[in-house]
Amino acid sequence: GPGALDLHGDEEIIEVVELGPPGPDDLAEEMEDVDFEDEGAEEPDAEAWESEDDEGVEDGMEGQDDSEVTFSLHSASVFCVSLDPKTNTLAVTGGEDDKAFVWRVSDGELLFECSGHKDSVTCAGFSHDSVFVATGDMSGLIKVWRVDAKEEVWSFEVGDLEWMEWHPQAHVLLAGTADGNTWMWKIPSGDCKTFQGPACPATCGRILPDGKRAVVGYEDGTMRIWDLKQGISLHVLKGQDGHQDPLTCVASNQDGSLIMTGSVDCHAKLVNSATGKVVCVFKMESVTPKAPISEGEEAESNSVESLGFCNVMPLAAVGYLDGTLAIYDLSTQSLRHKCQHESGIVQLLWEESSAVVYTCSLDGAVRLWDARSGKMISEYRGHSAEILDFAVNKDASIVVTTSGDHQAKVFCVQRPDR
Repeated sequence: GPGALDLHGDEEIIEVVELGPPGPDDLAEEMEDVDFEDEGAEEPDAEAWESEDDEGVEDGMEGQDDSEVTFSLHSASVFCVSLDPKTNTLAVTGGEDDKAFVWRVSDGELLFECSGHKDSVTCAGFSHDSVFVATGDMSGLIKVWRVDAKEEVWSFEVGDLEWMEWHPQAHVLLAGTADGNTWMWKIPSGDCKTFQGPACPATCGRILPDGKRAVVGYEDGTMRIWDLKQGISLHVLKGQDGHQDPLTCVASNQDGSLIMTGSVDCHAKLVNSATGKVVCVFKMESVTPKAPISEGEEAESNSVESLGFCNVMPLAAVGYLDGTLAIYDLSTQSLRHKCQHESGIVQLLWEESSAVVYTCSLDGAVRLWDARSGKMISEYRGHSAEILDFAVNKDASIVVTTSGDHQAKVFCVQRPDR
């Protein structure tokens, strides 16, 4: 039964890591040597195997695959994915193979390759109207392509890239770098402005819904709210108000009045964006007592990896590296539910118009949770390695995932109750 697949994620992953997951090519080659005809007598569906291409055979090797479409042009881990906001029909993915591709979600058909990167592509996204797509690699080379013409219209090189985001209403691109700067460009003219942070990496950032301010988190635990037009910082949270460790993620609610910051220190802070004051701090008490570490041993680490606000109820979700999904009630500033995963949460996203939160984790599964009850609604598998990023379309009918198994997958998550 389905329960049989519920292995202890940790053990399974350790095993896979030790063996090193075979790449699609290795598997395809191995399969070529297998002669299926011997089994023809007792296997009525042996013909189906023969007519399937390598991908189908490979999926047979992996076990359960709930995906509708697999995109397998990457030759190494796929780090990032975004869907085009206007039609939700195109995806852009970037990977460790220094490549980025724009492809159709419906059938995995390649539209064009965003060529010319010389390092892992870690950031990729479409402009608000899907006219442009931007790709950024770790070395700091950012390129912008016009989607309909499939041609590069702009490129720029900054320091080591930490994050990149399009403006919600304009052809303006924002990016944070390891030297602490946040860059802002008009596309395609390239008019540029920089916002100088502390002399440490600008680890995460988000443009607020008003389009006039951005919140940026830094490695030294500080957070700044920048006025994009004036180029000045409106609020700085540091010391006790800031975090004790690097910031990992920032988010804002729908009207931009509240900001949440997450950090390696395991705290999530709720901040009033108008005053820059901390409203409350959500602390996840570490489950494992801090034992003294003998040399060469790793400490059990935990951190906030992802967070976000619900649009339809006063709820926020925080995902932790130890596999805890915490649902907090903003009106009472209290923990409402704890949803436990077998392995670390990489990212979470809320559905646009319901209290459903999606998580992807190191065990390679996507899960949907009802934030009101704290119960899991469904689970989707298909990757043979950890999921590194994912995106949900507007009507919450599909999820696109990227993974360490060199693949991107499209899952249909339409639910009967809608």
